[in-house]
Amino acid sequence: MSDDGKLRILCIHGYRQNAQSFRERTGAFRKIIKKHAELVFITAPNKVPPLEGSAEAGTGDDQNDEQRGWWFSRQDDYFMAQDKTDCCKGYEESLDVIKQAFIEQGPFDGVLGFSQGAAMVSLLCGLQESDPDSCPKIGFAIMVASFKSHSIPHAYLYEKKVTIPTLHVFGDTDKVIPKDMSEDLLPCYLDPVILQHPGGHFIPASGPQKKIYLDFLQQMLAKKG
Repeated sequence: MSDDGKLRILCIHGYRQNAQSFRERTGAFRKIIKKHAELVFITAPNKVPPLEGSAEAGTGDDQNDEQRGWWFSRQDDYFMAQDKTDCCKGYEESLDVIKQAFIEQGPFDGVLGFSQGAAMVSLLCGLQESDPDSCPKIGFAIMVASFKSHSIPHAYLYEKKVTIPTLHVFGDTDKVIPKDMSEDLLPCYLDPVILQHPGGHFIPASGPQKKIYLDFLQQMLAKKG
């Protein structure tokens, strides 16, 4: 918790985003939670090759010079959430970046992830359950448009049920990460809070969602005492 009594949350961006572009996309959400939480944004270490034509247009989140990802599902630096693969190239480097963020910019009370970043958060949650000494301590997690990694080296991270408080946000009309992919993740959590909205691939921040965010964060503040 920060000196002013707010929760400190580490923010993990989506594929083809970076810290700056993700921050820009969370303006309405940040306004909702500004009295309750301070958000800190970091950038993944893996550079994503520029798009060629429209082949990857359905999976990209941002078109800028600093497109990053947390891991690749193929050795040629390509990622698709639906890929079932032995590859998770770049994952260990990303884990090191997150660990370093906790050391240099922490402490953090919880983590927030979007899309591939939310899947990375799910892996951190699993790592905490399976080998708590090998990762930073996470008090709670908020995952927006998350999904199970289909990289085989990650499979063991979904074997133990995650016991920390979690909020799972997903949209009925998400075309990038269809809601059934987010729903498939829910059984991995002991008591997940669910925010389902009618929109697509973004962090919803209108009236109906505001109460759920604030209720969840207020509970986390109460737990911190």
